[in-house]
Amino acid sequence: MTPALPHSNAPHLLTPCLITLGETMVMLTPGRAQSLAEAAELQVHIGGAESNVATHAAALGIDAAWVSAVGADVLGTRVRDAVAARGVDVGWVLTDPDAPTGVYFKNPGHGVLYYRAGSAASRLTADAVADVPFENAEVVHLSGITPALSPECAALVDTVFDRASSSDALLSFDVNHRAALWAPGEAAPALLALARRADIVFVGLDEAHDVWGCDTAEDVRTLVPEPARLVVKDGDVGATEFAREGDSDSKVFVPAVPTEVVEAVGAGDAFAAAYLAALINGADALGRLGAGHARARLVLLSTSDFVEDDPQ
Repeated sequence: MTPALPHSNAPHLLTPCLITLGETMVMLTPGRAQSLAEAAELQVHIGGAESNVATHAAALGIDAAWVSAVGADVLGTRVRDAVAARGVDVGWVLTDPDAPTGVYFKNPGHGVLYYRAGSAASRLTADAVADVPFENAEVVHLSGITPALSPECAALVDTVFDRASSSDALLSFDVNHRAALWAPGEAAPALLALARRADIVFVGLDEAHDVWGCDTAEDVRTLVPEPARLVVKDGDVGATEFAREGDSDSKVFVPAVPTEVVEAVGAGDAFAAAYLAALINGADALGRLGAGHARARLVLLSTSDFVEDDPQ
């Protein structure tokens, strides 16, 4: 495949605390909590799990960068500029002249519709991001979406995992199972292998059940004992952190904040960002999980993946 071309060759004087890698697309969503079948007007936003994490972390004061590729089109410009406007370093975002920027539709209450096949980000290779200093970041964050996009992306994720694991950087992985992106039978072993290689893992109990057959947070920890920190999120119930301390695990549970949910898509990214920001700032388990819930609440109250202010 044609390699993506760099958007910017501007030097980076400092490595960001947090580096994320993954596809971001233009997102079309009803302005109110209506289904696509009913909406008369759509709003244009951007959305992508990893850039969501970077933007929420930046809003919380963390120096963050997002690595990806976009098409040489107006949508790619819009995506890159929107992420940059939220205080995220986009200097390692590449522009592919031969592939489009992905698009998806948010259908409140009914999930999302993707139009991302053959997108610029799906053509990313390990060579294209060779100059990104993953090894020098405090945290490198990826998700299970990226390896499902193409064989090249799967190889890219494997390389980034190797690079982060051979350094002092903490490798953060959100399972983010998207069944529509995987061939039957491929997701479970691939996502499990990646989770077992990470230092920090985020997974929803519902997706852990769907992909691995786990019924409880303890089931997930039994299946994935390797990460130093495993966070199992259980929707409006709460989240549990398992943290390895020597030869034993600590377990901390924090209930979710009661919220009238407008749209759930993107809340997990907000949770992960706030958790990682709290971790970087030295918070304990209660503080990390509490910060995650508080940030996720903002997204649950909105049709967007990112909100500037607390809607109360």
